[in-house]
Amino acid sequence: MKLIYMKGSFDCRLVASSTVVSKPGRQTSFKVKGTIGDHEVRCVRRKLLLESLEKELPDGTIRYSSKVVSIEESGYLKLVHLADDTIIKTKVLIGCDGVNSVVARFIGFKKPAFAGRSAIRGYADFKVNHGFGSKFLLLFGEGVRSGFLPCDDTTIHWFFTYIPTGQDKELEDNPTEMKQFVLSKLGNVPDHARTCVEITELDSITSSPLRFRHPWEVLWGNISKGNVSVAGDALHPMTPDIGQGGCAALEDGVVLARCLAEALKKELNVEGKEKEREEYKRVEMGLKKYAAERRWRSFELISTAYIVGAIQQGDGKIMKILRDAIMAKFLAGLLLKKADFDCGKLNIS
Repeated sequence: MKLIYMKGSFDCRLVASSTVVSKPGRQTSFKVKGTIGDHEVRCVRRKLLLESLEKELPDGTIRYSSKVVSIEESGYLKLVHLADDTIIKTKVLIGCDGVNSVVARFIGFKKPAFAGRSAIRGYADFKVNHGFGSKFLLLFGEGVRSGFLPCDDTTIHWFFTYIPTGQDKELEDNPTEMKQFVLSKLGNVPDHARTCVEITELDSITSSPLRFRHPWEVLWGNISKGNVSVAGDALHPMTPDIGQGGCAALEDGVVLARCLAEALKKELNVEGKEKEREEYKRVEMGLKKYAAERRWRSFELISTAYIVGAIQQGDGKIMKILRDAIMAKFLAGLLLKKADFDCGKLNIS
């Protein structure tokens, strides 16, 4: 539903208490300078981002309704079997196939773990100015966390994360019940925040369990295997608590393109099988370099997101102290620090 680009002029109002209420909270400014420039916060609707990226590609580049079913070795090539019975031969295979990535399993990653929380997300279109200004309203309390983040002057992205019970499972397939569930759990929040949920069209509401890859897997596991690697959620599925999932995927793309270009830019002076072997080795080395560059960054983002989410939604005395006395004070700075990252230039000489 969203990409939050945090890299600036934005205020974050944090309200922390034992229940989600509308009492005055701490307002923290994102108007700071990072090591690589001014920070800014952008909330981009995923559909619009994907459409913009698609327009930059040649016609026919994207094949729709073509889920990867399995991967097969064939010499220096990989045979990718799709759900429509198509088989694609490829010299380089990069899995960007999401949390349940088939490519990630092929190179040895385990299935992402359930974080113990679920999220309901929505996109509210007010048609007129919503009145939020440039404020990101974040509320958290016992077992729940909600946020309301402007995309522009008329639209708001909102989310509600909670700890599900066995009775909540049917919510995922019923947008009407999702909306009523959120409204019943919001508590005494500001009226304009409640209105965001109330006016959201049912086809703009989604629900999903939050999953993440155990951070030690990206630290010690294989991020690449021969001429195969992964990027985006296939590499580093994380909880959405620091708003860096989509941003990290864009970082992956820049680093990956640079590493592969550096590996393949020199002309080969061999033919036949020797050429295939040399190409394979170059791709393998390029992907190993990519893996080395993204390993610690992925570990850091996954770990930070999980800890932030666990503290903000945690129950019990210790979690309340961490959340109310510490996290509310340092959250904005932590978010900015994780966004203050330079993945380098895409162009190479």
